[in-house]
Amino acid sequence: MKMHICDDERPVRLALYMLEHNATVRSAARQFGVSKSTVHKDVTTNLKKINPGLFSEINHLLFVNKSERHFRGGEATKQKYKRLREEQKSR
Repeated sequence: MKMHICDDERPVRLALYMLEHNATVRSAARQFGVSKSTVHKDVTTNLKKINPGLFSEINHLLFVNKSERHFRGGEATKQKYKRLREEQKSR
């Protein structure tokens, strides 16, 4: 679902969604049908100009997500190889 809304509205909606769902940039991009680059630009650069208070909250979430990303990556790799092992056993 592509989001075609006012330039000032999208950064706020993205930030509120991310805070409400504790979402990552990637998951928010998927949900709103925009690129990760667009989400990141909206919730950092554009949001700072529009709503500094909300920017400060989203900035904290981005920091937490960045500090935890290596855990998520490791879990994704673990699941990938578990799935591959199960596929090989079923052959």
